[in-house]
Amino acid sequence: MSARDDILARVRGATADVTTSPGERRPAPVPDAPAERAATLSLFAETVADYRAQVVRVGPDAVADAVAGALREHGCTTAVVPSGLDPAWVRAVAAAAEVLAETEVTSDAALDAVDAVVTAAALGVATTGTVVLDHGPDQGRRALTLVPDTHVCVVRSRQVVHDVPEAVARLRPQPGRARPLTWVSGPSATSDIELERVEGVHGPRTLVVVLVDDETEAGR
Repeated sequence: MSARDDILARVRGATADVTTSPGERRPAPVPDAPAERAATLSLFAETVADYRAQVVRVGPDAVADAVAGALREHGCTTAVVPSGLDPAWVRAVAAAAEVLAETEVTSDAALDAVDAVVTAAALGVATTGTVVLDHGPDQGRRALTLVPDTHVCVVRSRQVVHDVPEAVARLRPQPGRARPLTWVSGPSATSDIELERVEGVHGPRTLVVVLVDDETEAGR
């Protein structure tokens, strides 16, 4: 058997139990019981923190204060915001730092001079401590979250799923509506050089995740 045949045989074996056809959407997952949801949210907060990111859990009315507080805590005097960010959050950024609109910062060199970026998120994954960005209007283009040293990211509790398969199922776009995805697990870090951990090589040195407990208002 050739290497090609071996690979194809392994693929066929791994997908033998797949019953959905290409383009067919899987049914939405059944909502967890309240206790299971609470455990999932706690797990998300714990695994995000394990990656040396800062987690701030707040209610819907405290998001603005948490965003402004994070910027002040990390000494950020300038912050770029995507065009679709919640206006209340933009006002909170303005209370703590100079606000730069996404359209004002058009080059990586200009972004490099900005202290922070504040965005929303598409999803959070509990078992891996991952924040997923699909770069919609409230998240901005990909470079916004890769160049500034500090990323403050607001994740709503109803956006948190338990594991990666559930995340992939929820993120699966309609035909022709695919977006680029960025999966963020903690601040950027590498240990490639002499096994010394270095942060901020290919992304922010500091990640602050503001986890908003909003599921009660959402009718859960």
